[in-house]
Amino acid sequence: MVRRTKEEALATRHKLLDAAEQLFLAQGVSRTSLQDIARRAGATRGAVYWHFKDKADLFNAMMERVTLPMEQSFDVDAHNGAAPHGPDANPLDHIRRATLKALSQIVNDARTRCVFEVATHKVEYVEELHAVRLRHLAARDGFVQRVEQSLGMATRQLNVTLAMPASTAAQGLHALIDGLIQNWLLNPEAFDLLEVGQCVMNAYLKGLGFPGPQDKNTP
Repeated sequence: MVRRTKEEALATRHKLLDAAEQLFLAQGVSRTSLQDIARRAGATRGAVYWHFKDKADLFNAMMERVTLPMEQSFDVDAHNGAAPHGPDANPLDHIRRATLKALSQIVNDARTRCVFEVATHKVEYVEELHAVRLRHLAARDGFVQRVEQSLGMATRQLNVTLAMPASTAAQGLHALIDGLIQNWLLNPEAFDLLEVGQCVMNAYLKGLGFPGPQDKNTP
């Protein structure tokens, strides 16, 4: 009986979070009340307060259910047993795989897409949601740092001299990819995010002076 009660409580919690995702996306965070969420989930307002102390607590719990794009995309090689910065590493391919992983996550994972859109387009960074802004900044800074490391390794391997610091080039790539994601979310039918993202990323790296993925002198 106790186990069933815990399972029922967990199911209610997930229903509330699912309802919050849908409503936040449809009408924004500030215009969605806890009563709205309870009603959509088929629960009571008391059930909401049983699981969450307030709307900010519920919102943060919703965020914790997903990994944001570019938040852990550079872990792709670690999961595959590769050493992204070892002597035999291919830093350009590492950047390409990490970036495409982030784009693929947005395209193919509906929950990630929904939560990311809520967190970027449907919420104000008021004090109680300050943690969301910090998480965005941490994801950005982590991605940029890893790109900068890979670009630095690629310049040494290929004897390429960048026209700008690697840190600036990394910031540019992040802005490019993040901008594509933001524009795609406005109208997913407008273009193929994976196809366009791959082409633009390769053109950007080539513009920095690196070979394309099919060139023979790619490391």
